[in-house]
Amino acid sequence: MKSIRLEKDGDNIVHLIMDNPNASANVMDRDFTDSLQAVVEELKQQEFAGIIVRSAKKTFFAGGDLKSLYAAKKSEAQEFFASCEDLKANLRWLETQGKPVVAAINGAALGGGWEIALSCHHRIALEDNSVKIGLPEVTLGLLPRGGGCVRMPRLLGIQNALPFLLEGKQVKAKQALGSGLIQQTAKDTEDLLNKAREFIRANGDQPSLQPWDQTGYRMPGGDAKNPKNAQLLMIAPAMLEKKTHGCLPAPEAILATVIEGSQVDFETATRIESRYFVDLACGQVAKNMIGTFWFALNALKSGASLPQAARESKTTPIKKIGILGAGMMGSSIAYACASKGVDVVLKDISMEAAQKGKAYAEKALQKQLERGRADEARVEAILSHIQPTDNAADLSGCELVIEAVFEDRELKAQVTREAEVQLDNSAIFASNTSTLPITGLAQASKRPGSFIGLHFFSPAEKMPLVEIICGRETNEETLAQAFAFVLQIGKTPIVVNDSRGFFTSRVFGCFTNEGIGMLGEGVNPATIENAASLAGFPVGPLAVSDEVSLTLMGRIRQQTISDLHKEGKSVPTHPAESVIDHMLELGRAGKLAGGGFYFYPEGGKKHLWQGLQQEFPPSKQPPTEDIKERLLFIMAIETLRCYEEEVLRSVREANIGSIFGIGFPPWTGGALQYINQYGIAAFVQRAHKLAESYGDRFSPPEILLTLAESQGELKDTE
Repeated sequence: MKSIRLEKDGDNIVHLIMDNPNASANVMDRDFTDSLQAVVEELKQQEFAGIIVRSAKKTFFAGGDLKSLYAAKKSEAQEFFASCEDLKANLRWLETQGKPVVAAINGAALGGGWEIALSCHHRIALEDNSVKIGLPEVTLGLLPRGGGCVRMPRLLGIQNALPFLLEGKQVKAKQALGSGLIQQTAKDTEDLLNKAREFIRANGDQPSLQPWDQTGYRMPGGDAKNPKNAQLLMIAPAMLEKKTHGCLPAPEAILATVIEGSQVDFETATRIESRYFVDLACGQVAKNMIGTFWFALNALKSGASLPQAARESKTTPIKKIGILGAGMMGSSIAYACASKGVDVVLKDISMEAAQKGKAYAEKALQKQLERGRADEARVEAILSHIQPTDNAADLSGCELVIEAVFEDRELKAQVTREAEVQLDNSAIFASNTSTLPITGLAQASKRPGSFIGLHFFSPAEKMPLVEIICGRETNEETLAQAFAFVLQIGKTPIVVNDSRGFFTSRVFGCFTNEGIGMLGEGVNPATIENAASLAGFPVGPLAVSDEVSLTLMGRIRQQTISDLHKEGKSVPTHPAESVIDHMLELGRAGKLAGGGFYFYPEGGKKHLWQGLQQEFPPSKQPPTEDIKERLLFIMAIETLRCYEEEVLRSVREANIGSIFGIGFPPWTGGALQYINQYGIAAFVQRAHKLAESYGDRFSPPEILLTLAESQGELKDTE
């Protein structure tokens, strides 16, 4: 079935209408490319005044066909390259056939959609929030394949084009107009088409050419040889290396495509782009990222991992919540919720403490105001949603209460009982605990079926993940409403079953402990941090331990010891514990305490504390690859144990949670996908070697041995 149809109006203007019959959005699949080829062949035989490219869908064009890209094989690279070139040849015909071509952009024009618009001589977009313009391919490990890396620098100049290409920057219609991406905006669909016709009528008497096809054209700001660009491009690779840690090939390929393409003719530049694109699309990193950041994320947000009863349970938007504890975490949760229009009662033991919690939002919003990212009206609106209080009675009417006090079982029980007295029977009570089992905390509640865990990550207004923990008695209605609330405030929910540390804290603790343990072994601290960076972690284990606080780590361990003793269970030990204890004895508990593994000079940049060399003298250094893989493997193995023990409900939640919540390197596609892409058998073999050298904690779980024998992989069945 054709994805494009042609209509000719009374002004002899051809309307090229994109209307994918198989989906709710237009995508650059085989049907589209075949339809475009047929349309071009038909138009070559016709006389017309001009062409309007428009969409019959709510969006203009959604982008590439990720299913086919995900399935791309290296053995099919030549055929894939040829298909890219065919697509570009048809888009090239549009912009060189001589008659004016207008893109009438009625909604999002992303990826391939924006590349179609770029091949038009004139671009008009609706003044509507649904309009988003950009090239987000880099976020999926790819680069644009329809000429985006060629046309954007020729339109904007290299320096102005790079943020769109390297960062996946997206803009609204007004911003696009100001930056020269579009030439006009329209107030509604009728105005959009009228302006498109007007442009064609006004420009149909002379050949229409793109700027880069006109005589005497020069790229804005010059090509890569221009002194200003050359200076930037000399340091650009180092800047990229610092940002991607050398683990993400797409930004490097994009930079190379832009630099090489700026120094040759248009057709050669597009062939360069096609070669780099095919190499990325057939590579493992893109498959990891597409599988997780597109397919898994969309399935997860749609509730694919929820039990059937929870999926069918009716939910309503929550209007008012209470937050118990106005410390760092409680304050940031309050800010995150208020930013989405939810009324928040922020309670602490004193009005002074509660107002200090609201001041967290005031400070953050002031920064946005100064940077032009918010106006006074938005600031006032958000702050009006936060009510600081020291009176529990103010919690009356809250549909959800989130407890965010210290990791102390008795304190949490006390605030639970105090709050529940004020709540209706339909209200949900949630704990933001990062380690304590929800089933145990729910014992303080009169309604354990309405008790659940909502584990936010710091800072809550920026971190995208919320880990939802179901206690033994948590009912499906509570789960469904909690899930809907997380989506309501713009976060990504993963649902896990109850256990000590749940999933994220348990696995994150393995990362910090492994790094701290290596320090105790005599591994140079700078080597530990640098190896983490080379593996793709955003922050090294020593630096992030300082942020978390060694004091908190100590408290969590003591609470764990106390609980396990009461349960008659043995207490596991780790080499990192003696290092943490020694650092606490030295008074170096972390950043908030004035210093930990790092030194924090006032007004200066943090650096590793020089005293570490004396306190933990370096010994024989292991290979850097061992350090990298110890950090990657220990997290992947513990994630697998969580999956084996059914703490994790799905592979997709393991992968999304590990990246969005605890910083597992994005290039891997997540902790379990890291095992898949490493190769199950190869991973088992390497894990055994690490266990022999560094401890039994690296021994592969039984589930992995079984998969190795059956030559299977870790994936969700549905």
